[in-house]
Amino acid sequence: MSELIRPNDEEELTAAVAEANSSRTPLEVIGAGSKRDIGRPLQTAACLTTEKLTGLTLYEPSELVLSARAGTPLIEIEETLAGNDQQLAFEPVDLGPMLGQDAGAATIGGVFAANLSGSRRIQIGAARDHLLGFRAVSGRGEIFKSGGRVMKNVTGYDLCRGLSGSWGTLAVMSEVTMKVLPRAQCTRTILLIGLTDEIAIDAMCAAIGSPFDVSGTVHLHGEFAAKLIDSGILRRPGPVTALRLENIESSLEYRCARLTESLEAFGKPVELDDGASRKFWSGMRTLNFLQGSSDPVWRISTAPKNGARLVAALARRLDCRVAYDWSGGLIWLLATPSADAGAAEVGRVVAEIGGYATLIRADASLRGSVNVFQQLSPGVMALTRKLKHSFDPAGILNPGRMYPGI
Repeated sequence: MSELIRPNDEEELTAAVAEANSSRTPLEVIGAGSKRDIGRPLQTAACLTTEKLTGLTLYEPSELVLSARAGTPLIEIEETLAGNDQQLAFEPVDLGPMLGQDAGAATIGGVFAANLSGSRRIQIGAARDHLLGFRAVSGRGEIFKSGGRVMKNVTGYDLCRGLSGSWGTLAVMSEVTMKVLPRAQCTRTILLIGLTDEIAIDAMCAAIGSPFDVSGTVHLHGEFAAKLIDSGILRRPGPVTALRLENIESSLEYRCARLTESLEAFGKPVELDDGASRKFWSGMRTLNFLQGSSDPVWRISTAPKNGARLVAALARRLDCRVAYDWSGGLIWLLATPSADAGAAEVGRVVAEIGGYATLIRADASLRGSVNVFQQLSPGVMALTRKLKHSFDPAGILNPGRMYPGI
């Protein structure tokens, strides 16, 4: 069993990484461990967790800015924001329950390290777009910081974007500063029933391109839809396309009516009220349609216009069920278990059509034998290796989690 290192503050964190760098000791870097089973299995002598680096260090509701230590539970931050009718607008998806972990276990540092964004990304941007600044410890055991408390254009490297999505392979974040936004007063959801994937993507793109401020667009195959929508609302099984509108209640009736009129060619809609809408989108955020199974799950990002074509190409070779988010730009694909979880076909089709695939759920032995993260082009891989060497020359932070040797 590897040693567990639990620094109490940034000073102890820095000392622990510096010592590991000096002794060339590989470290597994985690927050609370809710995403520990994503990526290639690690062979490390110690596990470094930020779970004791907790607490808000700055919160100015009137300035829409919040800072917190990296190990602060996401749920704690969201409860604080809710008390001021504010939110993390990118509504980070909670992967924990789908991986057999408790809901709400993620840390805020882990959210940004994995660049986790929910359905509102199509309107408001990704997690990295809301990260104003951070403090972190590099693989050299040196503290560095980037950004600040406001969004502004500066010369130099955008390290916030560089560390977001690096899965702890470049540095260990000790504190993050993010922008927050007002919470919507009310929510409505328009459901279109029975659309094919291609037509559903047309409908979602039309909705997101309308002037009616649509903040979420998803399309679910029938089995998935049944897990998110009450049978009294969804009276017959089949695919469902959901379009979310939010904000001030007084404007929602008008906007829903106008959006419905603009989409009349796609069929007669069903409208969910505020309570049913919030329940539906909460289920999307925790991916409850993927829970209760151990079958492999792929997360594939692509251009919305390519989503249906990509899934059709995979469906000819794999037994799979899917949910589309981001107007077809994000695909959650549940595959039937096989020797490689469909990795060969997924990699080939995604490379041909365009996109990026990540194997989110699979057992450790399989994750050690396939490309968990989409293979990069030679040029991008060379740049990735250079970036890794700049931040972590000894290669001690989550070595090989994303790619061999990185």
